[in-house]
Amino acid sequence: MKIALAQLNYHIGNFESNTRKIINSIEDAKGKGADLIVFAELAVCGYPAQDFLEFSEFIELCEKSVKEIANSCKGIACIVGLPVKNPQVQGKDLYNSAYFIENGQIKQIVNKALLPNYDVFDEYRYFEPAQKFKCIDFMGHKIALTICEDLWNINDNPMYLECPMDVLILEKPDLMINIAASPFSYNHDEERVLILGDNCRKYNLPLFYVNQVGAQTEIIFDGGSLVFDQEGLLLDEMEYFREETKIYEFKEGQVQGFSPIVHNAQNDIAQIHEALILGIKDYFSKSGFSKAVLGLSGGIDSALVCALASEALGPENVMAVLMPSEFSSDHSVNDALELVKNLGCKHEIISIKEAASAFENIMKPVFKDLPFNIAEENIQARSRAIILMAMSNKFGLILLNTSNKSEAAVGYGTLYGDMAGAIAVLGDVYKTQVYQLSEYINRHAEIIPVNSITKPPSAELRPGQKDSDSLPEYDILDKILFQYIELKKSLEFIISQGYDEALVRRILKMVNVAEFKRKQAPPILRVSPKAFGTGRRIPIVGKYLS
Repeated sequence: MKIALAQLNYHIGNFESNTRKIINSIEDAKGKGADLIVFAELAVCGYPAQDFLEFSEFIELCEKSVKEIANSCKGIACIVGLPVKNPQVQGKDLYNSAYFIENGQIKQIVNKALLPNYDVFDEYRYFEPAQKFKCIDFMGHKIALTICEDLWNINDNPMYLECPMDVLILEKPDLMINIAASPFSYNHDEERVLILGDNCRKYNLPLFYVNQVGAQTEIIFDGGSLVFDQEGLLLDEMEYFREETKIYEFKEGQVQGFSPIVHNAQNDIAQIHEALILGIKDYFSKSGFSKAVLGLSGGIDSALVCALASEALGPENVMAVLMPSEFSSDHSVNDALELVKNLGCKHEIISIKEAASAFENIMKPVFKDLPFNIAEENIQARSRAIILMAMSNKFGLILLNTSNKSEAAVGYGTLYGDMAGAIAVLGDVYKTQVYQLSEYINRHAEIIPVNSITKPPSAELRPGQKDSDSLPEYDILDKILFQYIELKKSLEFIISQGYDEALVRRILKMVNVAEFKRKQAPPILRVSPKAFGTGRRIPIVGKYLS
């Protein structure tokens, strides 16, 4: 039996595109001699479809699409994921399902049992968990088909009370197939290989695992589909961050022609770079846009976003706007211009001095003789946002936000100012990682000017301002933030690691009281195990640690 794994980039709700892509892959795999082709979880509609799943028309379009797919699936069988109506009145209205299609007929439906409800997942909101399990019979083989989370209940702290494979194994299957929509984070590939290999060892079966690739707003899927032998040894690993279809021969209980390999783990920064490029590309292409605008200050954050956008969209599609104020240093403008030259992107220089002065004059009767403070600083940031949004509206450009995760965490940003944007490119990237990413961008040649990397970071909203005036040094701040946000460690635990108690209390309070800002921030490209946004839900008015 020859099995094709189709690792494809789907578009939520784009039934025409998804269906065409699936049918083309079926025809291609059939032409290459495959007997079975396997597509990812909820491939027909895209994942996560969220509350689109509550619209009856959306489900009907899924049904219409899968009928087209079935009509094209002759001379080859396929497994494809889609939402399916629950025929029972009791329970949720839908199942997260996989169709097994053979000779144009839907021969079997497999429903997902373990529905994740943590981090970015919210599946129990929509789906009923499966209660019955049965293997698929095909070409003399018994296939134990499961869907993503169904194989993730195997560690020392199981989240669910039962595993579908514990039932399916009683039918003595010959192999496992798992279809998934497993989101990217920079440490998830290693965890994935470990968990799936553990399943093979537990059930003494080989495994074919297919994952989605592509970005859906903030959630990025990295692909990396996998094949294991019955001892849990990795036999093959498909491309990361790329579409790919590959055919494997399964014969006499073995995957033919492959020897065990070691997981090809990239370092975290290289993975984050690839993920951000894919995230930008898909955000624009799937939204129907092609051109970006951003404010370029000469600092490292905006320089990095400009470089990433130029790589993702092409420099000819990136407009960098330099907006010096009376507090901007000459080197900031020069560094920004050097970056523009290195990248070949478009740019404009628009001073905000007149705009900021006009706002200050308007407010003078109200502010009276009160001293210059954060109000005037924020007027500058919001003046820049007005200019950027004017460019966006006039020329059809999509505004990229350039704030990093460290700033977002502690509220070091201006609402309706530098926090504006359609998508936050670095919102899940700590400042220390921003430096590492910038060095990675420069690994072959100097793209981001060295001065942008080495100079002390500053918002330049008042004379001589530096980030360190308001924040701890980033190498300390980021370590404390990581303990609190990603690892969810307590105040006492973080202090026990040797950090100053007053500093830890101050930082954690800053994180919690800034929640109201983050609720109004743009969606953030998720690259870590715990990003701000849908995966981290904190009340705005909560008292804990604030």
